Amino acid sequence: MDRSALADFLRRRREELQPEDVALPLGTRRRTQGLRREEVASLAVMSTDYYTRLEQRRGPQPSEHMLASLARALRLTDNERDYLYRIAGRNAPASLSASPHVSPALLRVLDRLNDTPALILTDLGETLVQNRMATALFGDASKHTGPARSAIYRWFTDPAERLVYPEADRDRQSRAHVANLRAAHGLRGPRSQAGELVGTLQKSSREFAQLWIRHEVAQRFEDHKTLIHPELGSIELDCQALFTEDQSQTLLVLTAPPRTEDYQKLQLLAVLGLNRFAPTEH
Repeated sequence: MDRSALADFLRRRREELQPEDVALPLGTRRRTQGLRREEVASLAVMSTDYYTRLEQRRGPQPSEHMLASLARALRLTDNERDYLYRIAGRNAPASLSASPHVSPALLRVLDRLNDTPALILTDLGETLVQNRMATALFGDASKHTGPARSAIYRWFTDPAERLVYPEADRDRQSRAHVANLRAAHGLRGPRSQAGELVGTLQKSSREFAQLWIRHEVAQRFEDHKTLIHPELGSIELDCQALFTEDQSQTLLVLTAPPRTEDYQKLQLLAVLGLNRFAPTEH
């Protein structure tokens, strides 16, 4: 771990970012060049003291999870992320692994989506980041660990995961999950994390095993979804997906036509989300 290089790199990247780059208000009394330390810490979901010690060359070696959070908060490119890992004494994620590093291009779009649910997923169905509206609609995905980080895994192992979809749509959703995983498996290979997920699901879900042998392959999301919210009931939403160039990550945006009942439900969802999650905001 090169403490001096790590401290200087973090400070310079922080100073180069402006509040509008990360969808923060500019404010009227900003004396700091770029972002404040507490703003970076909040974006990275870590304490300000921890981040400050890193910039002061006296912090502990960051874990890979912490480095991934810092890379996301500072909007690092892939090359900058790899450099961050190396000076912190960690191995950079392999280019074809299911990396927790969020595509900066997708993140810039997500930063500007405040009035509709939006989230960024890996090709294994892992939620890397979600806005407040998506959390209010789907719940907090950050609570999941291990294989359960994948929505595909949860779909075939946790019956509660299916309650968000009407019963008539669940078979179609099962096929879509398997087709998406088949595409990721073809790209990453049988010895990858995708291969491990396939092996786990073949043993734990008969439904998955039967669908897997059909060899349906696709990276797709339905253009129109009906979702069931526990408080608002059925919500019909249009679904748009934006992929990274290597198809490893997807920005999923859910909208409803203005002046419709479903649009009004989204407006109410924003209020419910604020009330429900306000106690945990920093």
